[in-house]
Amino acid sequence: MSDARDPEAVFAGPIPEVYDRYLVPLIFEPYAVDLAARVAPLDATSLLEIAAGTGAVTRELAARLPRSVAITATDLNQPMLDHAAAVGTCRPVTWQQADAMDLPFADEAFDAVACQFGVMFFPDRAAALAEVRRVLRPGGTLVFNAWDEIGANAFTATVVDALRELFPDDPPVFLANVAHGYHDPDVMRADVAAGGFAETATVEAVEVTSRAALFRDPAIGFCQGSPMRNEIETRHPGRLHDATEASAAAVEARFGTNDISGPIRAYVVTARR
Repeated sequence: MSDARDPEAVFAGPIPEVYDRYLVPLIFEPYAVDLAARVAPLDATSLLEIAAGTGAVTRELAARLPRSVAITATDLNQPMLDHAAAVGTCRPVTWQQADAMDLPFADEAFDAVACQFGVMFFPDRAAALAEVRRVLRPGGTLVFNAWDEIGANAFTATVVDALRELFPDDPPVFLANVAHGYHDPDVMRADVAAGGFAETATVEAVEVTSRAALFRDPAIGFCQGSPMRNEIETRHPGRLHDATEASAAAVEARFGTNDISGPIRAYVVTARR
């Protein structure tokens, strides 16, 4: 869920805690459940998770997979892993800082690799996917997901539109251009093939309903718990509160005040080595 190198796209400081409190239940948990359910039937004995973030998928995998399955959860950003480890899992997993572009593991070390909402951050996706193939055993499986275009994700689009109005001359672009910038199934298949996977990857669209108890939750989550916070604080110093309030007002106007919901949509990609 995080593997960024742009200074404005770093998951550090207060971001991991806010991310885990607001964004994980809002948009990540449903897909964590989905991804873990896809991994469970693979009969893996060792599993690598890339871009584990604050551990949403890791917790699901630990709960669903037999204790005999060794789980190694990695992320480029140590603060995200520190938060994930502090939250913990229902049984032991290995937490390890790692760069997806240069995985510190032996060839053919894992039966399966999972990556939730991380591939869009890789600076060279084909090279990163080649690294994944290298550490997979023959017959092993890669499962990853990526957000569909921002217009298919209602809360995110509402926040981004609100910030375009608030900062018309220099709006934050992280959510639209990076987090939701990798949404072409043909490109995904081509990247997997360029990574050396012989079989054509399958790509499935998965739409679920995102829910929040209060209208402020999506605004706080996106403005203060994603790398967009870095954009706002760098480009518009002292305006983080204004950005959060403008976003909250837009969410309330569109969805209401309490027990709100909206559609979110992502693609799930599966490839075999």
